Amino acid sequence: MLIPKEANMKFGKVFDRTSAVYVKNVPRKGRGVFANVKFNVGDIIERAPTLAFDGVEKNLLDRTGLFEYYFIRHDCKLKTDPAAGYVVFGIISVVNHSFDPNAQIVWTDEDSGAWARIVAIKDINVGEEITHRYTNISAYPDTIDFV
Repeated sequence: MLIPKEANMKFGKVFDRTSAVYVKNVPRKGRGVFANVKFNVGDIIERAPTLAFDGVEKNLLDRTGLFEYYFIRHDCKLKTDPAAGYVVFGIISVVNHSFDPNAQIVWTDEDSGAWARIVAIKDINVGEEITHRYTNISAYPDTIDFV
């Protein structure tokens, strides 16, 4: 079935949030996420589903390039959660680290699994890089230089 052009336009205006952020290369960092609209403190920049993995899978992932893209939770739910980490699907996975971030990851647990939101903790202007503080920074090899 073909979707009429008018319906596609309406669909894009109502549901397409991809224009709120964009990805570009950042010298010495690789890819980074930037604001295409202004975000105020408390605004949800993105909400993404995750895939939990256990300790055995973590050991395998640590030997791959995915090591730099998975997330470790350090919230109260982790005490009862057997997951060693989470792969986050969405643009959140390429948000760079900063010791002075303008956003943070907020976790929620639902029947469908864990979800990660990246929320502005400072006002973020158009064109500004969105950053968060990596919670497992001590696990990174010394060869990675955080700038």
